[in-house]
Amino acid sequence: MATSSLLLPRVESLSSSGIQSIPREYIRPHEELTSISNIFEEEKKVEGPQVPTIDLEGIESEDRVVREKCREELVKAAKEWGVMHLVNHGIPDDLIDRVKKAGKAFFDLPIEEKEKYANDQASGNVQGYGSKLANNASGQLEWEDYFFHLIFPEDKRDNSVWPKTPSDYTEVTSEYSRLLRSLATKVLSVLSLGLGLEEGRLEKEVGGLEELLLQMKINYYPKCPQPELALGVEAHTDVSALTFILHNMVPGLQLFHEGKWITAKCVPNSIIMHIGDTVEILSNRKYKSILHRGLVNKEKVRISWAVFCEPPKEKIILKPLAEVVTEAEPPLFPPRTFAQHIEHKLFRKTQHALLPGKAG
Repeated sequence: MATSSLLLPRVESLSSSGIQSIPREYIRPHEELTSISNIFEEEKKVEGPQVPTIDLEGIESEDRVVREKCREELVKAAKEWGVMHLVNHGIPDDLIDRVKKAGKAFFDLPIEEKEKYANDQASGNVQGYGSKLANNASGQLEWEDYFFHLIFPEDKRDNSVWPKTPSDYTEVTSEYSRLLRSLATKVLSVLSLGLGLEEGRLEKEVGGLEELLLQMKINYYPKCPQPELALGVEAHTDVSALTFILHNMVPGLQLFHEGKWITAKCVPNSIIMHIGDTVEILSNRKYKSILHRGLVNKEKVRISWAVFCEPPKEKIILKPLAEVVTEAEPPLFPPRTFAQHIEHKLFRKTQHALLPGKAG
């Protein structure tokens, strides 16, 4: 069995053990606790700002007016929010249902079956079944288990780590990855045009068809006896270019918008899309990578399927594109490889956690 599973029990086994109070490693720092509330109550709220829903039906319309309107709305959401619900995205609902069924079927397996796919974070083998290790300075843990693997391009996959059960897992996940990859191209094209660039520019800058990696993380958030004390995933921005998220229609995602935590509604047949740090850097923050987190609850298991579209770690230097930089708007980010950007974030987070009275 891998190192990760020997340090602490899986969150699923903690949840099903009947504990009434959660281990202290899962309790958030005091200053965070004040903002954690009941996710079902939060989702019902109708006042205040709401995550925008963007209808992509017209994204490639023959009608220029329809096409421009659709593209303008997507660009506006990327600039003002950095997150949106995509509807009429072109990926069939029945395929999405099959992806969700397959992922749920894997997590429905007994823990000892899932452990056969355990990753070994200590040796750098991050693909497979895992739980977060307390590797940050605050020693905090998150109320989730996960399954992580690279799903596209096909020639970069390691099929040995893919679940064998259910039997259609590979087929449906592969088909979903192909369709999602073409959706990423469409979105990147629109975002390029929104910056006054050639249509293919952002796609090229993040690695193109050969090098842009799609990494899937299935997040499994078990029921939590004290949801007001824990987080499924702590506040962070994604390092990716774009992130696409499916979920099982249980609320949990919150976005930090204009100084407040806003709860994303559960929009049927939608895919949630985040702008990640990579596109924020290339656009010199014209597009926003929004801070977000995941809440948990007592009543329902939440599952989400996040696909991170990431540039290659070393081959590309990420920096604001020359065309979006002016004297009045100088570059907000220094040149870094994707690997260096990740290191920089981890370093900053560690420094932050070491400051007296600061949350990790």
